[in-house]
Amino acid sequence: MANIKANKKSIRQTATHTAYNRSAKSALKTIAKGAKAAVASGNAEAIKAATPVTASAFDKAAKKGIIHPNKAARIKSRLAKAANNAAK
Repeated sequence: MANIKANKKSIRQTATHTAYNRSAKSALKTIAKGAKAAVASGNAEAIKAATPVTASAFDKAAKKGIIHPNKAARIKSRLAKAANNAAK
């Protein structure tokens, strides 16, 4: 356990940030799951609705530092590729 006041504060901040990031990552996974389900269904309207929402959510998460920007780009790219293939 930390003895220095600043280190105690750092531990509290880390716990708060960790809880927030876990919640945000869970929400991202839920959004991604919905987009994948839309692609799997093959419904063009559902795909058009889910793709930009998912891409936006991952961009925001990358901007806030919740996930790495390259991970966001990779997921968005794979989603777009799957959406385009499903539309054919």
